[in-house]
Amino acid sequence: MRHLKSGRKLNRSGGHRLALMRNLLTSLITRERIRTTDAKAKELRGWADYVITLAKEGSLHARRQALSVIHDKAVVRKLFDTLGPRFRERPGGYTRAIKIGWRRGDHAPVSLVELMAVVEEEKGDTAKGRDASRRARKRAKQPASAAQS
Repeated sequence: MRHLKSGRKLNRSGGHRLALMRNLLTSLITRERIRTTDAKAKELRGWADYVITLAKEGSLHARRQALSVIHDKAVVRKLFDTLGPRFRERPGGYTRAIKIGWRRGDHAPVSLVELMAVVEEEKGDTAKGRDASRRARKRAKQPASAAQS
């Protein structure tokens, strides 16, 4: 029984798992959107939330803790200078994994892992825009006499 054994083994040794997560995390912070298998994506979310929480704190100690996970100083600089302030008001859940299908070679389930603020910036205020366009269509359908009364 695996009671109190957190994390996924991913069929790798401990050192290989650590290197894999560091590389995936570095790629996610650099590109802000990566494609990987479902199991790796689910494991990566916790690591990403941890370092982004450190970036929100912004202290020297937090920066050194992030450097112990991510060994690329330029990536840590981006994390603390751009991603930390971007997620300042968000209480958690900085990433999401979207299942996108299966890999062609081995039929492994594949997911897209992305940072949430990227998605929100691209969408904008779609709810307001949709409601405004509905009102405009409704006004256009009404006859001129009914609109004036």
